[in-house]
Amino acid sequence: MRKDMKKIYSSALLLLMGVVALTSCKDDRDSNPVISQPSEFNLNAPATASGNVDLKESNTVQLTWSQPVFNNFNAPVIPTYTVQISHVGTFAKEYDDNADDNTGADFISLPETFNTCRADVSTESIDRALMKLTGWDETQIPAALALTVRVKAAVQDASFNEYMAVNSNTVLLNTIPYYIELMPADPETWWLIGADIADGTWGSDIGKCVIPMNYVKDFEYDKKNGQGEIYWIGYLGGNGFKLRGSMEDEWKTQIGQKDEGKDNFGKFVKNNGGSKNITVPEAGLYKITLNTTKLAGIADEGDCTEAIKIEKYTEAAPVYASISIAGSWKSDWSDNIAFTPCSAGWENHDWYLLHEFDAGIEFKFKQADSWDYNSGGSFVVYSQGLYGFGVQSGDNLKIEEKGKYLILYNDITRFFRLIKQTAE
Repeated sequence: MRKDMKKIYSSALLLLMGVVALTSCKDDRDSNPVISQPSEFNLNAPATASGNVDLKESNTVQLTWSQPVFNNFNAPVIPTYTVQISHVGTFAKEYDDNADDNTGADFISLPETFNTCRADVSTESIDRALMKLTGWDETQIPAALALTVRVKAAVQDASFNEYMAVNSNTVLLNTIPYYIELMPADPETWWLIGADIADGTWGSDIGKCVIPMNYVKDFEYDKKNGQGEIYWIGYLGGNGFKLRGSMEDEWKTQIGQKDEGKDNFGKFVKNNGGSKNITVPEAGLYKITLNTTKLAGIADEGDCTEAIKIEKYTEAAPVYASISIAGSWKSDWSDNIAFTPCSAGWENHDWYLLHEFDAGIEFKFKQADSWDYNSGGSFVVYSQGLYGFGVQSGDNLKIEEKGKYLILYNDITRFFRLIKQTAE
């Protein structure tokens, strides 16, 4: 849906600019369309304005508003609408999920966006946003609260940049809030990519081309931003690689080597598009450790050597010809489903498998022909699916929710990650 809307926004802007471009070459006439910045639009009082909305017991609140006029002919520009709420009645500082300090924030935008002049707003979304904004604990929830609500309208381009933003009037929504314990942020994920990683193609397919770094067991990640320590252990051949903070941001977040070549290994730079590939001095097993808390405090294009450590790994690391899962889909657990090695041309310790599970299925990681090496444990639920820290002969891993998962496994660290796949 979001990808389709990109096309709509782009088309709307192109249509509007195209009309202006065609008419600007002609004599000015009163009938020419003129782009204008709207100054206002009207948010209607909700039907529930006279009573209290119990945010826990109800599902949605319906809001309606007029369409802002972006030009004198009301050409088909499609705005994106965002509902904003304030617990104190003012809109001076917006709460920002990515900010280090939200002290003094007096309003917050709900995560859902709309493209018509009507919205059935989730009451859970309202309450969850309110918990973020206020930071209330169980003892601080008021018996009733008059929320101040407004709607922001803006035109977005294909990159979701906003133009011609305008806010509606405010209305009051009388609510009965309740306490929601907010989930901590996922640990921050960084990816390994390059000629030393997976198939070496610098492609973007997870498992086949890129490998996510592991989380550290029992590490206390920052609950707000997920920053902390992550790591990876595997084979590096000295052909070059980089770290990426996102696979969607066109290399805006990356770590590379300051100067080219294995002789210059050891100095690293952050978010510098001209940085070189990281090239270890000699082929072998390495441990890469990244402290994303330290990294966040370093300016773009700055030296980030203090945030990353790449060192030889000297502990035992057997090379397995195959890794599989076996589980309760067969009563004697004799059906082994094989993983694909991420690296086929050199020593491999990372594996991937796309598999669909029924709810209630239990399984373990193992060698295809033996139980001498096997991993079990427990799952941690996160936004993308599940992850965990395997232990030899650990508990069976149980899938609670049916679905298709991309499974990633490192046979040295025994860290596993299951990324839930969405229906196409």
